[in-house]
Amino acid sequence: MPKLGIAAQTYPVSTNKFYANLFLGTQSQGAWTHPYSVAWCKGIGNAKGWGMCISHIDADQRAYGPRQTTIPGSPVQYFINPIGIQSMIVSAAEFGSSTVLTTDTLQAFSANINLQPKAGSTSKLTIPLVQGMGFVTGIYNTLRPVIQSSVFFRTVVSAGSPKAGVFKYRITLEDGKSWLVYATPSDGRNPSLRLVSNTLLQGPSGWSGTIQIAKNPAGSGGKSLYDGSAGVYATTAQVTGSVQGTAGTYQLQWTRAGLTANRLLMFALPHHVQSFDNGTACGVTNIQLQTPTKGMATAIIANNWTMVESNLPTDMGFAPWTPTLGSANTLSAAAIQAIIKAGTSEVNQDMNAQSDLNSMYYSGKALSKFAMIVYTLHDLANQPALAAQGLANLKAAYSRFINNTQIYPLVYDTVWGGVVSVGSYLTGNSGLDFGNTYYNDHHFHYGYFVHAAAVIGYLDPTWIAPNKDWVNMLVRDVANPSTQDNYFPFSRNFDWYHGHSFAKGLFESGDSKDEESSSEDVMFAYGMKMWGQVLGDAAMEARGNLMLSILARSLQNYFLMESNNVNQPANFIDNKVTGILFENKIDHTTYFGTNLEYIQGIHMIPLTPASALIRSQQFVSEESSTYFANGAVDPAAIVVGGWKGILYANLAIIDPRSSYSFFSQSNFDPSWLDGGSSQTWYLAYAAGELNKHSGEQKDESNNQQVLEEHSFKVYG
Repeated sequence: MPKLGIAAQTYPVSTNKFYANLFLGTQSQGAWTHPYSVAWCKGIGNAKGWGMCISHIDADQRAYGPRQTTIPGSPVQYFINPIGIQSMIVSAAEFGSSTVLTTDTLQAFSANINLQPKAGSTSKLTIPLVQGMGFVTGIYNTLRPVIQSSVFFRTVVSAGSPKAGVFKYRITLEDGKSWLVYATPSDGRNPSLRLVSNTLLQGPSGWSGTIQIAKNPAGSGGKSLYDGSAGVYATTAQVTGSVQGTAGTYQLQWTRAGLTANRLLMFALPHHVQSFDNGTACGVTNIQLQTPTKGMATAIIANNWTMVESNLPTDMGFAPWTPTLGSANTLSAAAIQAIIKAGTSEVNQDMNAQSDLNSMYYSGKALSKFAMIVYTLHDLANQPALAAQGLANLKAAYSRFINNTQIYPLVYDTVWGGVVSVGSYLTGNSGLDFGNTYYNDHHFHYGYFVHAAAVIGYLDPTWIAPNKDWVNMLVRDVANPSTQDNYFPFSRNFDWYHGHSFAKGLFESGDSKDEESSSEDVMFAYGMKMWGQVLGDAAMEARGNLMLSILARSLQNYFLMESNNVNQPANFIDNKVTGILFENKIDHTTYFGTNLEYIQGIHMIPLTPASALIRSQQFVSEESSTYFANGAVDPAAIVVGGWKGILYANLAIIDPRSSYSFFSQSNFDPSWLDGGSSQTWYLAYAAGELNKHSGEQKDESNNQQVLEEHSFKVYG
């Protein structure tokens, strides 16, 4: 996959960020900064513009899919925000069919778009794209600026100068929406933008300076707030974080340009606003704009934000765990006997055969499954000899990947900076192993390997030293904390603005990046936390704990919808889970089928101690009664195959007794287990939850809190 129009930079380009459409395929698909999206017009639309189209979609403009009448509440299957509405266009008179688009300074939160009349031209329009940007800013270098609209200008009013050197225009479009334009000339002279037609507003030739465009939904109060921040804009961002005990904070701070004496206006998503510290909350305004799939964005006047997560899961280990009761490190005698019976059989399965696959994803699931069987036998069932036998076999199976002798070995990609399967190179099939070679799903795939390594290292600390570099390589590929690493981009998958990861890699997409399995996103953060703990890497463990808390907040806001959810459309939330969440649409489906147990269950797997952190009892109760209870639309009792076990395992979060009864029944059918799960672990999890629900108190003795502060640099 070539780097299309990307200027050389000294650090790797991230493959899974919001701006990837700008260097893939036709370069004409959009980039969503939230709440705005931008796309290269390329001469299409009423205005026939060649600049960057700016779009903002209100809730009443959405399109909805069919009602799913079999689901209680008849929620719509999907909703999508229309693409191609060119509300405003920032452009130049010199642009046309010879115009070229390049990008530079591609970082975790930002990228620069450059438009030139032709290749090699010294005249240029640069648009810094930054997540949450309050204005779309165009930086002109000796061009004739034009502002266009394919929705048509109804009125354009020159509104004077809100501050020295800044000239303001108020625009109403034919759809009735209000926009503001601010021009800041480099020479300080009024550009006197002239309305040429109902699609074209034009400035002087050879002009240099900045033009900023913003939608104003808040009337005169909004105008004064935008006026106050006009002239300054963000160019890049960085994130830093720290953890002290069970409290964690992270801060987004922007590099500014323009009139930097002014404070930035940036848009926050709902999960940001919920977790603002007191100082940041003082910057909250009454300007709100709808985002495509994340509720209402709120304008914040501040140069940085600080978010607080006050209940990090620092005491979470390998044992069954809940936020309120902690870990279940002891089980009943009856449960231990049931676990020994199941574990004796499962630990003797052929680990090599089950993990020697042509897929990093399925191989990792198998290794992680066997790791939890071995852990359960060792720690919870007190069977050290049986566990030792299994551990030896597990280490042997794992060594195939460390030695890189699997069916499709991993290679380091020097073009994009990452570790990928050779599968697509050898077969020409870009979708092989879910697109791993093209950077799809790396957090899903590698999270299982990191988790398995954590269990092995916990049970045998001597295994860590000779193998840690390989495991750390996977962590760096997915969640590299350093911008100084020349081999891997910073935080490829986890998006510190959105609060969750994106799975899509180097594939052009009309609806931009997406994520299907929220629970496997959690699996990576959990696996990294535990690997950091076993490794003695306090900063890695702290990042994992913080990511888990942020994930809990963001997933509960956007992916896992309780009945009181206010961020997704009211006619959609009865689906309970999103299915696939794109930046521009949400579709209650999966990439592999439309069975309800698939759609809901892909947000359950794998069951880990972190599951109860993410999937609240209220949510699981609502989802269960909607879909899987007896008499519901898709009762778990009649589901077949591995999904049946997944549903009953998830039930342990709210009804551990029924879950335990299912997995301990004398006629249990192993076909009810998928390739990443075991009867051994499911019994242990349900028994642990059952013990805690029966009145055991929270036990933190197994995981001492680290009292000193761990600060970690996670610059973006």
